[in-house]
Amino acid sequence: MSNIPQDYLERVYAGVLGKLIGVYVGRPFEGWTHQRIIEELGHIRGYVHEKVGDPLVVTDDDVSGTFQFVRALEEHGYSPDISSEDIGKTWLNNVIEHRTIFWWGGRGMSTEHTAFLNLKRGIPAPLSGSIKTNGKTVAEQIGAQIFIDGWALVAPGNPQLAAKLARAAGSVSHDGESVYAAQLWAAMEAEAFVSKDINHLLDVGLSVIPRDSLIARVIGKVREWVAEDGDWMKTRQRIEDSHGYDKFHGVCHVIPNHAIMIMAVLYASTDFDEAMHIINTCGWDTDCNSGNVGCLVATMLGLSAFQGPYDWRGPLADRALISSADGGYSINNAVRISYDIANIGRRLAGYKTLEPPKGGAQFHFSLPGSTQGFQLSRPSGSQQSISATLQQRVDGQHGPGLAIDVENFGQEQDQLEVFTQTFTPKEVLYMKTYELMASPLVYPGQTITAKVRASSEGNGQVVVGLRLKVYSRNDELVTMDGPSATLKPGEESLLTWTIPDEMDSQPIQKIGIALSPSTATSYRGTVWLDSLSWTGVPNMVVRKPLQEPCEFWRRAWVNGADNFSTSSFIIAQGQGEGIITYGTREWDNYSITVPNFMIKFGAPAGVAIRVQGLNRYYAVFFTEDKRITLVKALDARRIELASEAFPWELDQKYKVILTACDDLIRVRVGNVELQIADSQYASGGIGLIATDGCVSAESFVITPSSSA
Repeated sequence: MSNIPQDYLERVYAGVLGKLIGVYVGRPFEGWTHQRIIEELGHIRGYVHEKVGDPLVVTDDDVSGTFQFVRALEEHGYSPDISSEDIGKTWLNNVIEHRTIFWWGGRGMSTEHTAFLNLKRGIPAPLSGSIKTNGKTVAEQIGAQIFIDGWALVAPGNPQLAAKLARAAGSVSHDGESVYAAQLWAAMEAEAFVSKDINHLLDVGLSVIPRDSLIARVIGKVREWVAEDGDWMKTRQRIEDSHGYDKFHGVCHVIPNHAIMIMAVLYASTDFDEAMHIINTCGWDTDCNSGNVGCLVATMLGLSAFQGPYDWRGPLADRALISSADGGYSINNAVRISYDIANIGRRLAGYKTLEPPKGGAQFHFSLPGSTQGFQLSRPSGSQQSISATLQQRVDGQHGPGLAIDVENFGQEQDQLEVFTQTFTPKEVLYMKTYELMASPLVYPGQTITAKVRASSEGNGQVVVGLRLKVYSRNDELVTMDGPSATLKPGEESLLTWTIPDEMDSQPIQKIGIALSPSTATSYRGTVWLDSLSWTGVPNMVVRKPLQEPCEFWRRAWVNGADNFSTSSFIIAQGQGEGIITYGTREWDNYSITVPNFMIKFGAPAGVAIRVQGLNRYYAVFFTEDKRITLVKALDARRIELASEAFPWELDQKYKVILTACDDLIRVRVGNVELQIADSQYASGGIGLIATDGCVSAESFVITPSSSA
């Protein structure tokens, strides 16, 4: 059993925030030279996304890969000996070709694209990323380094383990100096939990890689230059002159970027603001370099890293986007990610997982400064004279919560909204390079519960109600209100609402509360959102919306097929298996009915339940030899669990009922009924599958199931 630091969770949270902040600072000018940055943006101090017209929180490979691939430990067992081959299987389960996580720059140009194609063709990791397979130029680009923060965060104070995990993960796609860079940085981040001495961290990092490696030699040079120069601009120029991009093949070699990262932390390891300034002003692969530096410095300093003059946390509001085949993990926040990583780390160290705060509420605001994506806004028409702020605080009597402080809240038309995103925002239309695959977090039939209260020191009464924002015609967001309560100072209420299926199959984009003053009195004080949660599985019909035109209902499906028609649920796959999925890994016991399932061409084809990625699910398949088969997909294997003859035909409609209840999986098609017991997957969403062909469905009816 390894030792877990007392402040482990908070330090992980700091590291996750540091990674997100670093990536989102550097993302708008990724690939720019130092000279161009100075000329067009000046020295980078704080966020600059607005200067280039970008949203702050965007889909980016550095965030998606970092926080998705470490979940290989969930998929393949919490073992310190997890193999590159198993991590490669997690790639295949979560990466949708040409759509999620990576820069799809082409075989031989994009290292990750090249490795992915190798995996897909049956070349297992680590051969998939080796110099022997791909050559030195491809294998030594930057990618192994940019995804390793998660592997370090699950190994606090254990640099040897962090380096071992980083090597296994990095070798899926990279080799040589790139993997050495990943090992070294992971070891440094792991050691950052127990030491704030940057030179000690560097020595620890160097101890896990060959002394004669180019990475080790370059670090030696950078240390000498920093000691001689005392000026990062001068040292940066030395690095460009001796190890710049022009000295290496490929589009983004690891050595130049690693060198300026080492320089940045040597000059500014105890100052997060200055570290961000240096690494981003240096240029080159700014989001990657800034993300790694941000994670290291924040892990080392803890949450105090963000207490300088720049407001890093306010605009971020904990938000994160992770594009993968696990659509229920895409709309995310730093608190959720931190709990997941900390629990993986605790399992690896032999500890019990953390007790979920506040009864398992999705939004609990338990970590210092955490807002979990909640932001304050005023609906159109509301008075602008309202003074309102939002922040996480700790109430001496009630504990941590989200505090909304209001003044001048006295007009009948005044309202405030406090929302967090539960699905893809409209800003996705303006995001460049990386596509966002996501399913909503919340659905009709699920029950929302919010615990709210008014501070005892307030004046007047305030009305607090549950509110949703739902996509509609022309992809406009419309308001849907739930129960509300009128609170006097010192009063609290538990707002509960089972969401009705009245949304025309449109996704819920935001969830939160609305505040308005009582018609009788004005209000001044603090409204506390103690927690907000939802429970249960959906109870709804999913079909093409009647209110057209609209696009975001289609985006609620994670598309792992070649083609997904917007005229209905029609998918086509030219070669191999294609799947579209809907829902989250939190769905457990439910039934799915497809009244009009049709195979237009090809087989096997079918309907899936408890889907956990592209290659992990239960499904009913209509097979080429005219059978109905219950199958468990487990990575590359499709395991037949039960089967019976069924003379199905092309272009015929069939009613398919597939149910998951505890360990039982049941299917009924016509007069065929099959049932098996299996406990591999306890939860997950739904899916529609085609193989070498085309299938369609007009609707999906999702209802709860129970052992009773």
